[in-house]
Amino acid sequence: MNIPAVRVVTVAFNPGEELETFATSLAGATSREVTLVVVDNGTRTDVVDDVARRHGAQVLRPGTNLGYGAAANLGAREGEEPWVVVANPDIRWEPGSLDALLDAAARHPRAGSLGPQVLNTDGTVYPSARAIPSLTEGIGHALFVRVWPGNPWTRRYHRRQEQQEVEHAAGWLSGACLLLRREAMRELGGFDESYFMFFEDTDLGDRLGQAGWENVYVPAARVVHDQGASWRERPAPMIRAHHRSAELYLHRRYAAWYQLPLRVAISLGLRARAWLETRPAR
Repeated sequence: MNIPAVRVVTVAFNPGEELETFATSLAGATSREVTLVVVDNGTRTDVVDDVARRHGAQVLRPGTNLGYGAAANLGAREGEEPWVVVANPDIRWEPGSLDALLDAAARHPRAGSLGPQVLNTDGTVYPSARAIPSLTEGIGHALFVRVWPGNPWTRRYHRRQEQQEVEHAAGWLSGACLLLRREAMRELGGFDESYFMFFEDTDLGDRLGQAGWENVYVPAARVVHDQGASWRERPAPMIRAHHRSAELYLHRRYAAWYQLPLRVAISLGLRARAWLETRPAR
């Protein structure tokens, strides 16, 4: 039995035309045989079923919204392909981009994850390859980046972002589009499903690095990300999910008993920021 080289998993939640763009552009992204899987976390099935029918995709419906990491794990679990792509449905693949990732994987035998250069819709480069933030940078950036974009912690964190034009190992890679080695996924158990959405990519990159794998940024591979296409009209739930995940990640990172006051401060700060950010949405 011929096993395709790569299993492409995308997690959909009541998608629009972006899912068709994802599937259509994927066809030009690689010359390898691909298994396309759509994990449908939503309640409206028409778009997913139509795209699946025309592009030969498998559809998995868990019957509830599992969140991003758990749904990605579900989509990856059944296959035997040596490589698994996990990507948002609002990604547009540039021609040859998945082949470029797979070619880079052959050059990096200890790569547990590889990520492309992610472009915003205006053509600017999104900083998708990042360092693991230090204590002060991580907390200062998390608490103040939206209300005080020019704060000193965010400025230092951005200065520490990995170079965006050179292929190299990074601390973690954006989960908007990731090529994952199945061996590494199995070793680590995939994404941590306690993150409903957001920070599951930071956590995975951190754990891969601690286990001796590399997170490799591949700027020769390029995708365009229309960020938030599936939830832009209803941002409040995503804002709250982002802050809950940030709180969970930082609590785990600073879990020692003597860091309890720090954890309390993190919780208070993030919850206050979430309340402020969701006020316009309300």
